[in-house]
Amino acid sequence: MTTTERLPVEPPRLKMAELAPEAYKAMIRLDAATRHGLDPALRQLVLIRASQLNHCAFCIDMHSKDALAAGESTERIIQLPAWQESKHFYTAKEVAAFELTEAVTVLTDGFVPDEVFARAAEHFEEAELAQLIATITVINAWNRFAVTTRMVPGEYVPGKH
Repeated sequence: MTTTERLPVEPPRLKMAELAPEAYKAMIRLDAATRHGLDPALRQLVLIRASQLNHCAFCIDMHSKDALAAGESTERIIQLPAWQESKHFYTAKEVAAFELTEAVTVLTDGFVPDEVFARAAEHFEEAELAQLIATITVINAWNRFAVTTRMVPGEYVPGKH
């Protein structure tokens, strides 16, 4: 094997859409319900950030490609894992959304800290904040489907999903 030869693709463990079709269809409907009431560019960044935290390669691939196709800059996507050190790439509203995304996704303290929720509430109207929380919750569920079943990254094409 040469040093430039890539490793083989690991096959998925299960195909959720085929084996649990009703649950999968319900997830698609739930996901569709989160697509309104939140800025689409911000939504994509939140989806990418949660997927990074959950180590979901399939979702990172999908949402990064969707964000790029929608006009997001490569620079902002690349800086997203280190947003705390790269705040100047983002708005205060986006930073508040990233903080909330991390608090909801990780939940290491067993709760979302009041100060994180309060910062988000400063930047989002209640209905928009509710949509943000729904978006974070749904991407975490998708991440768990994809990571557990080992969905294969790299094959997603924006607009074909």
